[in-house]
Amino acid sequence: MINVRLVVAALTTLVLMVFVSGTALTQETELTRGAKMLAPLKKDLKQALIAGMQKGALNAISVCKDQAPAIADSLSIEGVEFGRTSHRLRNPANSAPDWVDPVLTAYLGEDSDRAPRLVHLPNDRLGYVEPVVLQPLCLACHGKSLAPDVAAKIKEAYPEDEATGFEVGDLRGVYWVEYPEAE
Repeated sequence: MINVRLVVAALTTLVLMVFVSGTALTQETELTRGAKMLAPLKKDLKQALIAGMQKGALNAISVCKDQAPAIADSLSIEGVEFGRTSHRLRNPANSAPDWVDPVLTAYLGEDSDRAPRLVHLPNDRLGYVEPVVLQPLCLACHGKSLAPDVAAKIKEAYPEDEATGFEVGDLRGVYWVEYPEAE
């Protein structure tokens, strides 16, 4: 005779496994989607900063101040918004949306886990966040010791700057993108 309880338990387990597997697959798919959306911002910013640094650190400050926001704005179309932020801001206009703050805090508390994060938002929207890890090129404007002319230009452009004193490998901040869920 078939044990009804055993069959119900087996079917329940199977349904849960399919649901959990589907949820994990969706999570992975959305992480990949978020990474693909964010890639043009990262690429364009990096190219602009490298070009700026080739003309000197003073020029790179202007790139960050003027070109970086324009790049993010140009990509923010059709319900998709891009940005970058930090726990130590240089530009107050880069303040994080509320949903990014807990992710940034988590990155600060977990040096060993810098994996991209996905956040489910209201109104069928998602947020994707990746850490920005300080690279050697960044030290000219964000390091512990700045050239006097660089420090003066930063002070002039950003009187309330908090974005110096970093070392290579430090968490500098995050890139983020907010977008509609896939249908």
